[in-house]
Amino acid sequence: MTVLVDRPLAAKPRRPARDPFLDLLRVAGMALVVLQHWTMPVLAYDGVRLTTGNALSTPGVWVVTWISQVMPLVFFAGGAANAISFGRSGPSPQAWVAVRLRRLAWPLLPLAAVWIPLPHVLLTLGVPEQPLEVGARLTGQLLWFLAVYLLAVTATPYALRLHERYGWRVPATLAAGAVLTDVARFSTGFEPVGYLNIVFVWLAVHQLGFFYAQGRLRRPWALAAGGFAAAALLVSQGPYPGSMIGLPGAEVSNMAPPTLAVLAVGLGQVGLAVLLRPWLLKLSSGRVLAWAGPRIMTAYLWHMPALFAVTGVVVVLLGVDTPAPGSAGWFAGWPVWLGLLCLVMWPLLKCFARFETPPALPYGTAGVGGTLAAAGLVGGGVLTLTVGGFAPGTGPFLAVLALVGGLLLTAPRAMRPAPAQ
Repeated sequence: MTVLVDRPLAAKPRRPARDPFLDLLRVAGMALVVLQHWTMPVLAYDGVRLTTGNALSTPGVWVVTWISQVMPLVFFAGGAANAISFGRSGPSPQAWVAVRLRRLAWPLLPLAAVWIPLPHVLLTLGVPEQPLEVGARLTGQLLWFLAVYLLAVTATPYALRLHERYGWRVPATLAAGAVLTDVARFSTGFEPVGYLNIVFVWLAVHQLGFFYAQGRLRRPWALAAGGFAAAALLVSQGPYPGSMIGLPGAEVSNMAPPTLAVLAVGLGQVGLAVLLRPWLLKLSSGRVLAWAGPRIMTAYLWHMPALFAVTGVVVVLLGVDTPAPGSAGWFAGWPVWLGLLCLVMWPLLKCFARFETPPALPYGTAGVGGTLAAAGLVGGGVLTLTVGGFAPGTGPFLAVLALVGGLLLTAPRAMRPAPAQ
């Protein structure tokens, strides 16, 4: 067997190879992620411990998260882009998966090369241990998206086959799985069962991207109205909080694990984005998208280290705590805070954006088993960093070994001597 699945003919995209709308969703989505992560921390340091709060915990502000929680749109855009790319690729699905694995895993190596030794170096220089541990852990924990997206990428050849055969029944089945998972979670109180929704929720939104890629995502107004209405009903009647991000002290999070409510908001966002597509494209700048597109992964991986660098100087070293969210001091200081973060982020983009493109080598094509093993190793490495971050210990080393092992499975084949004539 030399392929993961038979290539679905009906799933080939009708849209152009490069859809600027998908580029816009990915760039704008990542920009909102960065802006939200830079804006929402409420930080204070008492000389020993760095405490972290969330500005979105302010009463009534949770409604902002129905737009600012853009992960559903990112998965939707990824699904559409994967369908288009897969439909135009060669005859080997496992080669397509291997290319995606290299693009996702390669930029992690410089991040690990910096963050594995950095905590040890900073500790010897006298940096307080607790704030450093907070930064090292959160840098890895925010890689959860990459771990889930690796799952979606690996499943794409199979998901497209299901899409060709069953169409709308696939996302409907995934949504039903999300319903049953939440029923089991909230009726039994057994929280771990909720993590099944990592598959059901995110793959359902990813699957919607296939319909967009084929030009079959019709009546987006109905999707937008239905999604947001369902989310409002769930929040008002069910056990779901209004915020679509996890907040400190909340009994239930819509994101860890994901819930039916965040799926409903995601459907509303997708419908609204597709409905506004012509207007959004008119407002977008092709030059900005062309510049930002090749730097998306770098911004995702390095925006939290930039935040910790500024926090270390402003909050820990200088003792300037975050003003109360919504106060005059908070609004007056926000442009300065954002400016400092941008100043730190700019050289990081200049330095590490080059790693978004893996080395151009004469890669061989692994079989099904080798490709799945590579995906498992890369996913395991990312998951290890998600759970433990880069805090000192054996975890980061094991994660890097798994990443390197997965990359080696997609490495060039050794040259074999030609058979004797």
